Amino acid sequence: MMRTTSDRWRRPVAAVALMLAAGGAVAIAALDDGPLSGPERYDSGQFVFARVRYADAYIVPGYYNGQNQPGWAHDYPGAESNLMRILESVTFLNPYIGGDGGVIVDLDDPDLFKYPFAYMSEPGYWNVTEREAEGLRNYLLKGGFLIFDDQRSDEHWNNLEAQMRRVLPGLRWVQLDASHPVYHSFFDIETLEQYEQAYPGYDPIFYGLFEDNDTSDRLLAVANHNNDIGDAWEWSMSGWVPIDLSNEAFKLGVNYIMYALTH
Repeated sequence: MMRTTSDRWRRPVAAVALMLAAGGAVAIAALDDGPLSGPERYDSGQFVFARVRYADAYIVPGYYNGQNQPGWAHDYPGAESNLMRILESVTFLNPYIGGDGGVIVDLDDPDLFKYPFAYMSEPGYWNVTEREAEGLRNYLLKGGFLIFDDQRSDEHWNNLEAQMRRVLPGLRWVQLDASHPVYHSFFDIETLEQYEQAYPGYDPIFYGLFEDNDTSDRLLAVANHNNDIGDAWEWSMSGWVPIDLSNEAFKLGVNYIMYALTH
């Protein structure tokens, strides 16, 4: 049984993961220029998963329903849909649960400020514009929290560092360990060394950006480097991902969300 720092914990994530509903295939349509997904109207009493959309030239055959997916859309919408079901099961939050997973937001969209938590996939291919840099800078400094996921190699990391220097020039990434409060905001995560390699040959590393470069201050962003926790969320019901691995990925996701809502 997994431990938690909250009395709101009601059952082991392993049991929940085994009961996740598949939900059926949802076609990915007009991701780059169509209407945003998610609830029709913003509801301040509901937690909505926000996925960041950005322009890139990286398109690969997607695994989801045979669609082609840009890098920012990898694991969409299964990853967030499954994580929201876990969030609903183990907390008293009221997450939006729909076939589209959540909302898709642009960094220069004022609606980004409605969502305290945001997620970006494949930042190794991200190239931020000036307007997006300004939007993300304001979002993070005014209380937003961003997760970078699905990235590996020095090449991808160098790009993420370069783009974030345009967003917050004075801040530097710091390697995190399990002692940081983000890993105890809901579940007690005792070590970060149990995460299996999402990419063979690359050891997972977790980095954080802190306000004023002060590690005792608020954490603005986390980078799951050499890792892909969204993939474990998406395929948790498929039998392709070991249940222990998907459980750990869900614990990370819940903790990141709870930290975003309380800091």
